[in-house]
Amino acid sequence: MKTGLLLVMACATASAHAISMSTGYATVSGNHVDYLLRMPDYEIGQQKDPAHVLFGHIRFTNGFEAGRATAQECHHDPGSGNYLCAATYEFSQPVEQLGVECRFYEVTVGNHIHMLHAERAGKSDQAILDSAFSSATLAFRPPTAAELAIEQSGAGAIRVWTNSVQLLLLLALAVAARSHLELLFTGSAFLLGECAAAIAIGRSGWQASPRFAEAAAALALAYLAFEIIAFPNSRGRWVLALLFGGFSGMYFSVFLAQSGYQAAWVLTGAAVAAVVVLAASMLAGYAIGRLRLSNLQYMIATRIAASVLLVTGAFWFFVRLRG
Repeated sequence: MKTGLLLVMACATASAHAISMSTGYATVSGNHVDYLLRMPDYEIGQQKDPAHVLFGHIRFTNGFEAGRATAQECHHDPGSGNYLCAATYEFSQPVEQLGVECRFYEVTVGNHIHMLHAERAGKSDQAILDSAFSSATLAFRPPTAAELAIEQSGAGAIRVWTNSVQLLLLLALAVAARSHLELLFTGSAFLLGECAAAIAIGRSGWQASPRFAEAAAALALAYLAFEIIAFPNSRGRWVLALLFGGFSGMYFSVFLAQSGYQAAWVLTGAAVAAVVVLAASMLAGYAIGRLRLSNLQYMIATRIAASVLLVTGAFWFFVRLRG
């Protein structure tokens, strides 16, 4: 059962970007909204009319009124590797609260995230839009402490549960662990490395490109799988987990830089979500243990799962390295 789950997730990973993000900026002036979009060119491929495709999947509203687009334009910027798009929307009444519905995930990949930053009369607000939460209302008021904690920690948790990269790395740790105690140590080391790397990268001023972060995570996955196969009795996997958690932390450093969210809340949510995944893996391992598999059968199942992870990580690394 675990091997089948890994196969499904491996196919999903190979067909999508692990880190898929775009950024938008909306400026409200009375009954006008000026919208700027930065979309990486590899996200939309060879679309003949990017403006029509992209603007056909985002909608702004003011109450029950949808904004009327008066200008839409997209052009490719080779220097940044992005499509830069701009549009102006008009409403019959001044905009007090800006509603937005974004379905970019339908024309890019299923795990695409759109970071929307908005401003009105010197007050700012933002929303993270994806397949799980495709609409939001921007009220242009400071969030309460509770709203901030829930929103940002929830965003961190969702980034784990909806990201095949995070899930595959966590499941690889579960496959590598030979006991519940070892899973506890390796899982803790992974989370420590992830949080430390995300914070350190954020403070350093250096920002990993999404392609580099994906390639590093793919290499980590492939090497951990190889280590499971080649060195089944290795006792230093917590060190690898710490290092590979650092590679995973690159993803969250990109997310934090794009969203402007607080690292403490996002990483807390991500850690809780990872603990849930590891706990579920532990329960699955306990259920498998009740099948009373022989040592040979257990070794074969582990080798098969590790082989799936190895092939997935190597293929994914090759694809991302080639761009």
